[in-house]
Amino acid sequence: MASDPWQGHDVGGLFVGLFAGSTILMALTVYLGSRLSPGTLRRYTPSRVCRDVSLAAVAAGAVLYLWGLLHVLLTDEQEQAEECEARRPADVPRLVGRRGDFVPLRLVCETPNGHDYPVLIPDYINPALAVLLLLALGGAAASGLLNRARRRAFTGRSA
Repeated sequence: MASDPWQGHDVGGLFVGLFAGSTILMALTVYLGSRLSPGTLRRYTPSRVCRDVSLAAVAAGAVLYLWGLLHVLLTDEQEQAEECEARRPADVPRLVGRRGDFVPLRLVCETPNGHDYPVLIPDYINPALAVLLLLALGGAAASGLLNRARRRAFTGRSA
């Protein structure tokens, strides 16, 4: 039920995330592994290096996200409730709910005063995902700009 204050992550959503993340991770691993052949390494350009660094950041982000999803999937509702109680601040007499968010990845215990606090998912996952996202975006942008500059130099155009 959507209005249940004690709902965590949707199990179907967890499985979809695990399947999609695993598929992306396997595809990126195969692709990046193929880039390590001696012939490919000799043809590397700065644009290709930036592209592959960007894709490696996406792969690392997929690993971290999958790790966080596994933390949630491998704990049942009782264990999640116990974790909420164990980390409940001393000034909070009771909890009023629990919710799961996929972005950012977290399981949140809600208090009556409107505050909440995360449990279960390691604290390093979301900041690391943010850094990897920035690295992936920066690498993709740099790759695009370097490739564009190389094409302009090759064709001799100034526009």
